[in-house]
Amino acid sequence: MDKKNLLRSKYFLYATEFFAGMSVMAIELGASRLLAPYFSSSQIVWTVIIGTIMIAMALGNIWGGRMADKNPDPGRLFGRLLIAAIWIAAIPFAGKYVIAGISLAVAMVVEKNFLVWASLICCLVIFVFPLMLLGTVTPSLVKYTMEDLENNGEIVGRLGALNTIGSIIGTFLPTFVTIPAVGTAATFIIFSSVLALLGILYFLTVKKKLVKCVVSVLLIGIFSLSSVQYSFAFWEKDLSYEGESIYNYLQVKEDDSSIILSTNVLAGVQSIKMKNADLTGMYYDYAMAAPYMAGIGNQPGADILILGLGTGTYASLCTKYLPDANIEGVEIDEKIVKLADTYFDLPESVDVSVYDGRAYLSTEKKYDVIMVDAYQDITIPFQMSSVEFFTMVKEHLNEDGVMVVNMNMHSSKEGSINEYLCDTIASVFPQVYTAVLERGTNIELFASGNPDMLAVFDQDRASIADPSLAAMMEQVSGRLTPEKGGNRILTDDKAPVELLGMKVIDELIADELQYYKEIIKSGDWEAL
Repeated sequence: MDKKNLLRSKYFLYATEFFAGMSVMAIELGASRLLAPYFSSSQIVWTVIIGTIMIAMALGNIWGGRMADKNPDPGRLFGRLLIAAIWIAAIPFAGKYVIAGISLAVAMVVEKNFLVWASLICCLVIFVFPLMLLGTVTPSLVKYTMEDLENNGEIVGRLGALNTIGSIIGTFLPTFVTIPAVGTAATFIIFSSVLALLGILYFLTVKKKLVKCVVSVLLIGIFSLSSVQYSFAFWEKDLSYEGESIYNYLQVKEDDSSIILSTNVLAGVQSIKMKNADLTGMYYDYAMAAPYMAGIGNQPGADILILGLGTGTYASLCTKYLPDANIEGVEIDEKIVKLADTYFDLPESVDVSVYDGRAYLSTEKKYDVIMVDAYQDITIPFQMSSVEFFTMVKEHLNEDGVMVVNMNMHSSKEGSINEYLCDTIASVFPQVYTAVLERGTNIELFASGNPDMLAVFDQDRASIADPSLAAMMEQVSGRLTPEKGGNRILTDDKAPVELLGMKVIDELIADELQYYKEIIKSGDWEAL
């Protein structure tokens, strides 16, 4: 080994440590965004991602140390960086197909904890190998930069500091810059290119493996071009919009009757606009019962707050049927608010705030109706499901005010997420009723401190002039079920909403796949 060559390249080796640390964190954040449209961005998925990455880094540390002791040639390290760069560039191109294939295979054989197993296997297949290669960087650089035993502590500390600083920048840069600006696919390409540049610069300096460098550039270039029109929902051909924000994957789809916003590639409707300006046929229609339960159906100047505005489906309904009401909407995702104006014709009269729903309740204002619509599949903000949160909501309601909560997952099993939510809300509000939708999996919950809430509802809805809305309110009235509450209380300290939600997802997947499993076992392929 040429000792003088290492001395001349010491600062370059330091730069390698810095950019490797940056790339690891960028890939971790990119992994979360790659998986979120398929598996959600819940704490469960984050745990799987972090755990997988730590395993990969540990294996890389061990392997890198052994390789450096066996053959302390920097060329081996920078060769591994080129391989990692090519793999990372291929992730946007191939990752979505791998995720789809693994998800289907896991769903066919796993009956419990689908989310854990599917996301874990996807992480192992897609991310372990390149991150293990990046894990070899630090032990290799310790070997290459060490001059003597007298300054080994300083060298190790300097490398650790550079790795940490790079990791910090690699945490903020994708979240606030690259992903919102150019997307997840381009973020992978950017950091792949950084790693490739390190390897190419080294080999150009030592004038070795130039063919490998050219091949690396060509492959990364090909993957970059293939990712220009990247789509998470690659089977969809006519999306009006597909993009990403700091918080969500966003998809707008339009057909002859409606425009739909979804934050999941496979299922789920977060907002909808009916082109005939009529009722939606979804849970938003049931939620229209809340103003009439609060006795404000015919009162001008009523105040309605929507926590989780989306693109304004409920706000638009309230504007149509309660034209004199003052409607405020709170939505944490600014890009969703922009989509509301661009595609969903959000009424200008709706006062929109880009803010966290719970933090918004720090104001002193009170409302006649507060709609809580912040739950998306398994992604339920624990801080908006606790007894402390619902107490805050109650404090911001007028004396006869009504809270309506959209619970988006229905389960018939005891101890479900909905039972926990009902028990928690019933510990705060004396009057709690639920209405299971005739179609779909949603449940609408209505809560109030007014013991005459149902009597007010019957009286107020009798004056509804619109026949469609009157019929819908009649349907809601016939499906209301009182909730007495229990001891399943969610708190800010203990709210395992994601684990509870995962059980419901397992139940839904099992029900959907049972039919297909029976066909496969019987061999009756024509039934498909």
